Amino acid sequence: QSGHAPNGLITHLFGPIEGRRHDAFMLGESGLTNKLERFQKPNGEPYVIYGDPAYGVTRNILAPFRGAHLTDDQQAFNSQMSKVRSSVEWGFGKIIQYFSYLDFNKNLKVLLQQVAKFYLVGALLTNCHTCLYGSLTSTYFNVDPPSQMYISQTNKSLRCDLLFTQKKFSIQMCETLLM
Repeated sequence: QSGHAPNGLITHLFGPIEGRRHDAFMLGESGLTNKLERFQKPNGEPYVIYGDPAYGVTRNILAPFRGAHLTDDQQAFNSQMSKVRSSVEWGFGKIIQYFSYLDFNKNLKVLLQQVAKFYLVGALLTNCHTCLYGSLTSTYFNVDPPSQMYISQTNKSLRCDLLFTQKKFSIQMCETLLM
């Protein structure tokens, strides 16, 4: 499961989940809805994202209108938002473009390799590339990615601090990336 911002950055990445699970299950497991609830505009209105139809509509997630008898406005909304949803696929495509090894159909062996960690590193480095050079998504939405970004994630298997400044980046600390 992945979330992408109009500036081209991958803002949320969760998975993998074993077995066949519904997208709504992954949404619940990821904790994304709880994270989204913490963000609101100064006037108290929630920020919202546009999600997969399987997620349904919540306070922070919009989804396409469903049903056989949609109004013209509802059909127009679904049409416009379907174009926006394709930008998420551009993000996945960029990961595979620069890290072809991560193409699941060609190379990865789920039970023999640390697929999730490989993909996480590919996504992180793709964000680095986006900060330095932009992306199809940032161009489409006309939103520049940040020129300076600080990323820090800490858990049992990953501690990596990256600093991006003036189209250069330096890894300040990166230990046990692929344990």
